[in-house]
Amino acid sequence: MSDWEQDYIDEEEEGYFEFNDKGGGEFHFGYVHGQMDCKPITREGEPAVEWTWDGNDEMDPAQGRSWAVLKNEELHGMIFFHGGSEFVRS
Repeated sequence: MSDWEQDYIDEEEEGYFEFNDKGGGEFHFGYVHGQMDCKPITREGEPAVEWTWDGNDEMDPAQGRSWAVLKNEELHGMIFFHGGSEFVRS
């Protein structure tokens, strides 16, 4: 995640994005945690996933949308906070 230092990403626990085979998943980085509702897509000819999410940021309710594509075994995409900022995962 290019907008933050690794220490922040792993602040509460090691940061992660986890997808399940039921079209959902969860993520946690820094003080942000969310449940995801995922949909497989194609992005620029590559397999990808889009999702909406609902969770919290420093214990305040937060939600948004995101997308990601797997390139060279690394997840690349964007996470958007409803009414807030966008951040790049690299």
